[in-house]
Amino acid sequence: MRKKVLFLDRDGIIVEEDQVDSLEKVKYIPGVFGALSRLCQSGRFYVAMVSNQDGVGTPSFPQEAFEIPHQRIMQTLAGEGILFDDVHIDLSLPEDNCPGRKPGIGMLGEYQTEAYDLEHSVMIGDRLTDVQLACNLGCKAIWFADPGRRGELSSELASVCILISDNWAQIASFLLDESKLAPRTTTLKRQTKETDITLSLNLDGGGLGRMETHLPFFDHMLDQILRHSGCDISLHAHGDLVVDEHHTVEDVGLALGAAFLEALGDKRGINRYGHEILPMDEVLAQVALDFSGRPYLQWNVSFSREYVGSFPTELVEHFFKSFSDSAKCNLSVSVSSGNGHHQIEAVFKAFARALRSAVHRNPYSDALPSTKGVL
Repeated sequence: MRKKVLFLDRDGIIVEEDQVDSLEKVKYIPGVFGALSRLCQSGRFYVAMVSNQDGVGTPSFPQEAFEIPHQRIMQTLAGEGILFDDVHIDLSLPEDNCPGRKPGIGMLGEYQTEAYDLEHSVMIGDRLTDVQLACNLGCKAIWFADPGRRGELSSELASVCILISDNWAQIASFLLDESKLAPRTTTLKRQTKETDITLSLNLDGGGLGRMETHLPFFDHMLDQILRHSGCDISLHAHGDLVVDEHHTVEDVGLALGAAFLEALGDKRGINRYGHEILPMDEVLAQVALDFSGRPYLQWNVSFSREYVGSFPTELVEHFFKSFSDSAKCNLSVSVSSGNGHHQIEAVFKAFARALRSAVHRNPYSDALPSTKGVL
């Protein structure tokens, strides 16, 4: 049976792009271990590393400076079940015009035989030269880049590039045809006469992103959602703050809830329910939620202060009501007495952790968590 090859670059897709000449410079790309482990253990591919390492063996990049971190990288990957069938590394400089240097295919002649199925093989790399290598070799390419860069592809390269993504989980699901494990993502823009909000959400992220509303205390609270939910969220909101904070807080809640609703899709395989009891110094917060398709907010909260800094505490309830309405979820919130700042922060942290539990997806089942057959 002819072998399908998964050609993998190293710098830029496995470790961060750099001249990796010390152990301190070894920084792994988020999600690479889980995704490559799935791909390697699937047994579908002959796995080969193909990398340019400019000028190894020269005074500016001594052989030892390359070998020590490279061996550490390979050992770490092996420990995660990521084993390479072959490794091809070109050590030349660009001006050497070496035929083995990507996008040249001089190192890869062995794959142009009947033993390999190049038509269904894939090269994954973060540079256009990696896509060009795929074109030269006669295989397909996955460009590890922001999908917004699609316009940089020539028509020739676009014909071999089957996916543009910088999300390893998405790439693995695409190659393994495991749609139920693909990352649940969405982008949203909400624009009114009062606010302008852009938002991207990945339910299967790692707490990466940035929340910016120009309301410092609100940003601090939204950051709790980002850090404790496990989701990747980038949110930028510009509101009519010259009027007051109300429209911004309300519309951020509506936008965030709508994004969760859309990213959850048909909700198959999710926990659906989430709850958290969270202590924060003298305060105890309790949050429970259900992505039931029916919005309802139970609010058992009495804040000790009218303002925290310049932020009106009455808007906290309004934020969660807005989220519940647009996410179509039941949401129950209560908090004990205590410092007003701690009360609010504990609620946001508990909410985030309840979200994390509710959106969690069972990788072995896509059953709908409802006896009604619909959520």
